[in-house]
Amino acid sequence: MASFESMRFGIIGAGLIGRLLAVELAQAGAQVDLYDQSGPDAALSAARVAAAMLAPLAESAITEQSVVSMGVHSLMRWPELLAKLASPVFFQKNGSLILWHPQDAHDAERFIKHLQKNQRSNPLLTEPELLDSARLMEIEPSVTDRFSQGLYLPNEGQLDNRQLLNALVVELSTLPVNLHWNHAIEPQALEQGGRYDWVIDCRGLGAKADWPEIQGNSLRGVRGEVIRLYAPEVNLLRPTRLIHPRYPIYIAPKENHVYVVGATEIESDDHSEMSVRSAMELLSAVYTVHSGFAEARILEMATQCRPTLKNNLPEVCIGKSNSLTKHMSINGLYRHGFMIAPAILDSVIELLESGTSRTASQLGLQIVQSSATRVAACA
Repeated sequence: MASFESMRFGIIGAGLIGRLLAVELAQAGAQVDLYDQSGPDAALSAARVAAAMLAPLAESAITEQSVVSMGVHSLMRWPELLAKLASPVFFQKNGSLILWHPQDAHDAERFIKHLQKNQRSNPLLTEPELLDSARLMEIEPSVTDRFSQGLYLPNEGQLDNRQLLNALVVELSTLPVNLHWNHAIEPQALEQGGRYDWVIDCRGLGAKADWPEIQGNSLRGVRGEVIRLYAPEVNLLRPTRLIHPRYPIYIAPKENHVYVVGATEIESDDHSEMSVRSAMELLSAVYTVHSGFAEARILEMATQCRPTLKNNLPEVCIGKSNSLTKHMSINGLYRHGFMIAPAILDSVIELLESGTSRTASQLGLQIVQSSATRVAACA
């Protein structure tokens, strides 16, 4: 680990990246001040409303190769990061399951060919396995009364997002980190007077007004809606996705019979409550996967807007700074926050240590100077 002894960092935004970065820097000897407009429960963070699936091959159907590469890197790094935390965090690497109803077989065929092509172009991805009824019974026996085939993506995983956020707070309380909860502050206020060596903006959509001034690349919100269910009659063993032309859903099983169900993506900054249409479609779709969801209890219906940049790709921006304090912004993790966070963390630590990042260059993470000069371009 790099050493940052005698260095001071001001981090704004205690969502996923802000917490991970504060822990990593403090463990390396830095003095860190962490500011957030909400409390330790991350009530206003997109990271709180997430399924936290670590599924680079599954996500390759909708994203760029750079994000897939970051996902592969991060899937290997998560166990190392979690092992350093004092509090346990549910982590599973049991693969992903893709299902479809007979009427959607043509859509499934196109999806499968797409994933197979993506896997062949990235040797770090494990080849997907087509399942007949007998093999499906071995992999996921609880769905065989409704499905006779599927696609298995080995080595993909998931974790419990809320357990992780809580575990990071516990860790922060034992490290040289000053926690400023319920304290909204602008980066410019921290850059005055040379108090910090670096001010790092991890506010997500909270940085929307500042981001165009930094990079000229607009920051927008993509609204997601999820339902948390308690379903003791259901026993899914791994994250499961349903191919459907109108509402393709994912179901992420957590501990103690809790399931996170989601699908919707709407180009909007609207943080209002879930719509009736979304709730009906999610619940009807999840019932078609397993009849046991009919007696599930709805624990929560939640919405959040994911911070998203052009091409739905993340960026790290080295912004303008005064002579004493340097400025960095990390944003645009979109729907892939948990899947790619360790790759971004490792890249940022390298940048802070030496000014360059081999990890970012290898994985295709965009590192952008305030002049818009590309330092590391997508692979």
